Amino acid sequence: MLRNLARWCYGHRRVVLAIWLLVLVACIVLSKTVGSAYSESLRLPGTESQKAADLLDADFRSRSGDSGQLVFAATNVRSADVRSRVGALVAQIEKVPGIVDVESPYTAAGARQISNDGTVAYATIDFALSSDQIHQLTTDRIVHDTEAARAPDLRFELGGQMFETGGVPSGTAAIGLLAAAVILLLTFGSMLAMGLPITIALFGVGTGLSLVAVLSRVLSTPDFTSELASMIGIGVGIDYALFIVTRFRQGMHDGLEPEPAVVLAIDTAGRAVLFAGVTVVISLFGLFLMGVEFVRGLAVGASLTVALVMFASVTLLPALLGFAGHAIDKFSVPGRRRRENAHRKSMWFTWSRIVQRRPWPAAIGGLAVLVILAVPLLGMHLGFNDAGNDAKSTTTRQAYDLLAHGFGPGFNGPLILAAKLEPRGNVADLAPLVSALQHTPGVKTTSPAVPSPSGEAAVIQVIPSSSPQSQQTVSLIHDLRKNVIPDALGTSADQVYVGGFTASGVDVSDQFSKRLPLFIGAVLLLSFLLLLAVFRSLLVPLKAVVMNLLSIGASYGVVVTVFQHGHFGSLIGSNGTGPIAPFIPMMLFAIVFGLSMDYEVFLLSRIREEYDRTGDNALAVADGLAATARVITAAALIMITVFASFIFGDLQIVKLFGLGLAFAIFIDASVVRMVLVPATMELLGSANWWFPKWLDRIVPRLHVEAVVDVDAELAELLDEQEATRS
Repeated sequence: MLRNLARWCYGHRRVVLAIWLLVLVACIVLSKTVGSAYSESLRLPGTESQKAADLLDADFRSRSGDSGQLVFAATNVRSADVRSRVGALVAQIEKVPGIVDVESPYTAAGARQISNDGTVAYATIDFALSSDQIHQLTTDRIVHDTEAARAPDLRFELGGQMFETGGVPSGTAAIGLLAAAVILLLTFGSMLAMGLPITIALFGVGTGLSLVAVLSRVLSTPDFTSELASMIGIGVGIDYALFIVTRFRQGMHDGLEPEPAVVLAIDTAGRAVLFAGVTVVISLFGLFLMGVEFVRGLAVGASLTVALVMFASVTLLPALLGFAGHAIDKFSVPGRRRRENAHRKSMWFTWSRIVQRRPWPAAIGGLAVLVILAVPLLGMHLGFNDAGNDAKSTTTRQAYDLLAHGFGPGFNGPLILAAKLEPRGNVADLAPLVSALQHTPGVKTTSPAVPSPSGEAAVIQVIPSSSPQSQQTVSLIHDLRKNVIPDALGTSADQVYVGGFTASGVDVSDQFSKRLPLFIGAVLLLSFLLLLAVFRSLLVPLKAVVMNLLSIGASYGVVVTVFQHGHFGSLIGSNGTGPIAPFIPMMLFAIVFGLSMDYEVFLLSRIREEYDRTGDNALAVADGLAATARVITAAALIMITVFASFIFGDLQIVKLFGLGLAFAIFIDASVVRMVLVPATMELLGSANWWFPKWLDRIVPRLHVEAVVDVDAELAELLDEQEATRS
């Protein structure tokens, strides 16, 4: 089927190019017309924090929207001059459309909003909608008015998710593409060959991101999905096209004409690309096992982009290769034109022989590196970052620091206790709970119980003495739920739920921690079965799964070291320390495991090909490594540079993804592929390819590049070519 597809795309290359151009333009126009609706919602049905949010939404309509803070600092915020200037700004903000109320610290109800030393105070801004639904014009107007009111003796800052800024700078993707272009040029030695993988990535990612924006209107999709999808799409798009173009050039150098060379490339490297791409998509769809809505949107968005670049690689690329034809090596860089078939003279063949002569030291050393890097993983603390991790120059970070200074670190993460009153209106029954909260270790202050207008519910605000990201705050939440609240309520029929942003983060972390082993187990099992069907071996798939797991563990360890413990964070502009977002481990696992399978298939398929041809395991490993190492190294460098370019964004979560993915690919392509694979395969010898006969009968044979007899297919294509000429 792939051969027929390649021939059709080659023969109808103008039609294929026109279709892709039309699809790309149509998707872009559709996304601009429909618009996006990315969400920051963290709904998790069934959890206590979600029950608290639903209760507040139903009984406290004025609290159903999000709130922000106008934070100000002066030598004496109680002075008449400061009161006058703050009052004028508050009056301006109250007139902004979308604002429900602004509670000034100079009212009786807001008296608690001034710090004890009188240097910091804040006004609470209540919005009609949640932060992800607030119109940009609303926040822009407030930001403009606040900036205009700033003065050397009176500092104003804005707190709240609606005022957060930052992301990936507009030139970040261009930096990654430029670095990829340089690597491709050094790899191919040809300007034309270099341009093809980048073109494929741009078509696939451009179409994918447009559809992701449309998707966000029907599926809860996090606001950083586009950055993640472009990060992955550019990396895999260039890599997939790199593998196919490399095979095409091999065919041309072996004497094939362009059309049979395209057929050979798609029927060999194209198979591996399809297998690798489908594996990435399957790994991402495994995220549905987590049972969280916004994670499903993230998975669908990223997998859709991967699927499109994969499809572009086996349809658009054959058409573009048809246009290139014999000119594929034109516009060569002097001294950099490369032939693809002289691998036994390469440094990689020599390197493989060095490793094979001393396999035990290489294997032990490689494993030691991975284990040492993975050690910090044992202390990983899951939780959501807050404004304390925003860039220090942002107004939200400045507001966060001012509030922490004036009111204590726990003020930035208040716990909201939502009570359903039974019978209606018995707020007095909550008095024992309020008293118990005031004497609970870890609680700094507690507000009185405030009834809802209907009298069916009440709310209590609890300020912890520790910061929102502290493990002490997590322990406090668990203590409130398991001990303090049940003991204080006794036999009361009232139901009290602990909610708020910090409590939501704890619930999401607990949910992910419970389901992560199921997700990892499912992906590992499926990967093992796929490799089993491809390579007809028990040890090769088992070894591949274990090594991939170790390389991912090493990347986890680096992420924890940099972002949780703060070591070397200043080198990448990391904004302080904090917990690891609960969906990061499973997202990194899904993406990295899928991508590492790409290199696994590309390398092991070539080794299997050589083993089937010669029957010599040691020579097959050396030849397979030498034949693929340059391409794997180039592909890895491309992914590393693309992923690393996203480290320069302002969003902490995008930085984390960029570093985690870049390092995982680096360790996988270097320590695993170039050291552990040849060392362990040398130690196991012919046992690598042991496959019981009974398994051979029941396990279906999955065809990827390894199963294609390249020599026979090349001979067949050469015969067809000669017959056509005759």
